[in-house]
This record gives sequence, structure tokens and C-alpha cells, in this order.
Amino acid sequence: MAQLLWLALGVLLLASSVADAATANYTFTVQSMKINQLCNSTDIIAVNGQLPGPTIDVFEGDEVVVDVINASPYNLTIHWHGILQKLTPWADGPSMVTQCPIQPNGTYTYRFNVTGHEGTLWWHAHSSFLRATVYGPLIIRPRNGTAYPFPAPDQEVPVVLGEWWSQNVVDVEKDAVMAGQLPSHSDAFTINGLTGQLYQCANETFTAVVQPNTTVLLRVINAALNTHLFFKVAGHNFTVVAVDACYTANYTTDTLVLAPGNTVDALVYTAAAPGSYYMAVEPHHTLSPAATTDASDSGSLATGILLYNGTSATATPAMPAMPNNSDSTAANDFYSGLRGVPAAVPSPVDVNMTIQLGLGQLPCDAAQTNCSVNAFAAAMNGVSFRLPTQMSLLEAQFGNASGVYTADFPDGVPPNGTAMVEGTKVRSLPYNSTVEVVLQNPMAFPSESHPIHLHGFNFFVLAQGLGTFAPGNASAYNLVDPVARNTIAVPAGGWAVIRFVANNPGMWFFHCHLDAHVPMGLGMVFAVGNGTTADSMLPPPPADLPVC
Repeated sequence: MAQLLWLALGVLLLASSVADAATANYTFTVQSMKINQLCNSTDIIAVNGQLPGPTIDVFEGDEVVVDVINASPYNLTIHWHGILQKLTPWADGPSMVTQCPIQPNGTYTYRFNVTGHEGTLWWHAHSSFLRATVYGPLIIRPRNGTAYPFPAPDQEVPVVLGEWWSQNVVDVEKDAVMAGQLPSHSDAFTINGLTGQLYQCANETFTAVVQPNTTVLLRVINAALNTHLFFKVAGHNFTVVAVDACYTANYTTDTLVLAPGNTVDALVYTAAAPGSYYMAVEPHHTLSPAATTDASDSGSLATGILLYNGTSATATPAMPAMPNNSDSTAANDFYSGLRGVPAAVPSPVDVNMTIQLGLGQLPCDAAQTNCSVNAFAAAMNGVSFRLPTQMSLLEAQFGNASGVYTADFPDGVPPNGTAMVEGTKVRSLPYNSTVEVVLQNPMAFPSESHPIHLHGFNFFVLAQGLGTFAPGNASAYNLVDPVARNTIAVPAGGWAVIRFVANNPGMWFFHCHLDAHVPMGLGMVFAVGNGTTADSMLPPPPADLPVC
């Protein structure tokens, strides 16, 4: 039976939340649940028995308080993707970076403020592959009395794109790590937790009922674990108005492209002939050479339905013409076509870095009991990042603990032929310094587009392109209306230049958002120091911070 969803503008309240004008309180109980999908009954870990999990729906400036109860058998943390966590770094969530994980039967209360945020973000587990099913929307509306900087929509619809395995995702990751190999492909993609009508043993289909001749705001989130995605709605165009909860100039397109971690706010005008229209999602493959075909390439797409009010729920939906899975031109055109709103780009630059992203191999670790000789590995500037095991990096920074990390992450690309090394290396940044990073993703063997996510900050995307970045090419920078983001897809054989101000003391993870690449080492950490005033100092940890 189709799942009909009516979402009037502003009416997205959850029974589990108790909110006033300043504070929104939520309780997340993380536990096992059983789902029937793709002819299988699968045990998953989810929040409050929901997939996706609860929507956090707040106004700009609110305080958010989330009590997390870990009733699952696994260690876990929750990350609030895109929340800057200004002076609340203990709430950021990446396991062993800002906290030790919440152990089974443990609890932790995340407290943070959403001042300076508007738009669509999301939350997700940040420990092992639990992110595959532990995720949900985080919507921040303009505070009361403030309007959107675009025509107010008549209706809003969150569209969370996911990835589905018919087996325990923790085992999927464990098997891959123990063998030193890439994890198995997902069995399907989902829209708001449902695969739609075109997969084997078709399950429920997410359906959004809309009124003709109205404006609908789609809040699209790529919560997929390891896959870039194309998203289309048959018979309709999109007007993109924000990405990663940062407003953009209006950009019209018929195809949205989202790297893992990205969000897009897009207006759709329901001016087509009344009828039924598929919303379709397919993978955008960027790996070269191409990997083994996954389930979505066998002729099935994850689908939802945009259904005009008055149309029969049994009407045959129109199908959009989807891009080729490997259409990098469509993806690059989408990313390069976006423009932000005019902004004061920080200048001058105090810290210049070039970070090369690389995939390769390292000798099997003794703990990798199913590994033969070499294991897949990844690195930034030749350093394959390893998380600490006894204390989080933020605790070590706050307590000046020694032996947990070294502050010697290199600012530049190592010479050709330099062997990859393992390490817990961070880059120290003075408080309030302006940092420019050139991200270089060489066309090697293998290579793929890497979605690089920065915790604790938004950054301006000043330039991006294919080939090798030419130093001194600042004349190509967009310093007028660059897009602001928290996650950027750096194309295979390409580069991107980002800039941000390090005005938030703490330890901030900078890593690939393909979750398969995190245990392989594709990350590093920025250690931002204290300022000179009370409001620029790292605060002490909360009393209930989990211990290792």
C-alpha cells in the first residue's frame, strides 16, 4: 500500500518532542528493530523504531537538547551534520574525535545551539556503518518573523535518500576490514526508508500528495553510506535555493546531484498535467576502474511518487529519463553551475595547504585475520589516519594529554614515491586564522570522487575543476558569490579550493564521507586553538560525557 504523506508548511511536529520558542527537547532511543524489505526480514539498528529516524524541526537560534539512550548492542555516537557547534564541540559526535562512544545501555545528552543556521541538515550515527540506518532530517526554519529569501512554499517534503543492505551493516564493515577489502555493495536504494515499486518483492512506496499549481519545497538529503546519487522527478524541474543549509542563487535544473552528506533545498512548481510522477534515485558511479555492478544497475531504481491531488493512487506514474550512471559531465555541470549569495570572502589567507587524496595499499594488520598480504588503504598527503583508542582527541586537547596525537600533519603533498604511513596526525590552527585548502584528487588507479566533509565550519568553494590545480591560479577564484558548503565532492582527476575561518576552538574532523574510506584512513583533524576571550575558549566537557 502506498504511504501517503501530507506535509503542510510548518507542520512537522513530533510527538516525542517538547519544544518552546527557545529549547527543543528530544529523546532518541537507539535499538534493534525488524524490517521486511526485498523478500527478507532484516534486523537493523534505528532510532525510536523509525526509518528514517525522527525529524528535528526547530527555528534558527533555538537550543536543541537530545537525550540519546543506547539500547543497541553496539557502541555508537550521533553527529549533527552541518551544525557548527560553536563552543559546543563536545556535542559534535564523531567517535574518538570529540567523544568516546556511548556504550550499550549508556546515555548521553547532546546540547547545541542552531544560531546562524537555516535550511536542511541531518543527523546520523558516526561510529561504524550504523549510519546506514541511524539517520534523520534536521530542519532549521527562519526564526519567527523572518521570511525565506525565496518565495514561500505552499508545502514542504523531506526526501531522505538512503542505501539498504539485507544483512547486518556492522558485519558488512567488519568483514571488509578483516579482509582488507572494500565492503559489499548495497542491495537497494531507498526514499524515506522505502525502496519503491521497481525492486523485487516491491514494498511500500513513499508518496507525496501535492496540490496543482503550488510551490513545493523538497528538502533532499543524501544519507547513503557510500554512493553519490542522481535524483529526478518526472515532468518537473527544480529551482535550487540552498545546499548544505547555505542559501544559493536560484539555479534551475532537471537533475539534482548529491554526494553522501549533501543536502539540497529545491522548489518544484506543480504545473504539470494532474497525474502521478515518479521521484527516482540512481547511483552516480565515480570509481575508476568501474566496480562490480550493484543491484541498482540491473534495471531497478528506488522510486517515490509525486501524486497530484485527485489522481488515483493506482495510476501508472510517469518515469523520468535518468542520466547514465557514470555521467560525470552531468555531475560536474551541476556542481559548477551553483552560485552562492554575495558574501564577504575572508582575506588575507593565513594558512595555505594542499591536501592530496589517495587510495592505495598497506601491509595487512595483525588484527585483519582474513587479509592476504596487503589491505586497501587511503590517505591524505600520504598519511593514513588512525583514530586513538584510549581517549578522544578533544579530551586530549583539553587536558594537554601527551601520546594521543601528533601535531605534524603535512601542509603539502609528499614527493612522488613516498610510502604511505599510518598516524594520528593533526594540523594545529591559530584561533581566527583564515585557512585555504587546495584539495587534489589525482587520476590514479583506483580513483573516485571523494565527498570531503568538514566538521565545525562551513567553507566557501572558491574554485573547482579537472586536472591538476595550478598554484597561483587565484585569478580563477570566485570571490563574489561562491557557494558555501560543509561537504564537497572532489572529482576523480580533479581539484577544489576551499576557504574558512578557524573561529571555533576544538578538534574538527575533515574526512571522506564515503564511510568505507574512513577506516581505511581518508581523513585528518584540524586542532583549532583558543582565543583570548571567554567566548573563544574551549569549554570543559559535560559531566555525562561517555568514557572509553
